[in-house]
Amino acid sequence: QVRLEESGGGSVQAGGSLRLSCTASGYTSFRDNNMGWFRQPPGKEREGLAVIGTSGQTFYADSVKGRFTISRDNAKNTLYLQMNSLKPEDSAMYYCVADGTQFKSYNWNYWGQGTQVTVSS
Repeated sequence: QVRLEESGGGSVQAGGSLRLSCTASGYTSFRDNNMGWFRQPPGKEREGLAVIGTSGQTFYADSVKGRFTISRDNAKNTLYLQMNSLKPEDSAMYYCVADGTQFKSYNWNYWGQGTQVTVSS
């Protein structure tokens, strides 16, 4: 059974940085799966942020392009999200996702439990 566990969330002031990690287990081959990050602010819908393909190609939502960087370490079965120049509107629960495509939440088969990011002004 695939399990995704996020870490690295926390509280930061506007303009600061955080690095989220997601460790995957239960995979026969982590490297053969697309991975991504979503977020959900309180009272709002989930938003797809970044996707990384099996060949390392990356895709970003306009809201985070140029500020966030997604990467993966296949040897460690780990996904990362480096977040820079954080804004208060980036405050949300952040989710790691696996085995899917695009920025539609219903396209993704596996979800982590989430890690909270809070950005104060």
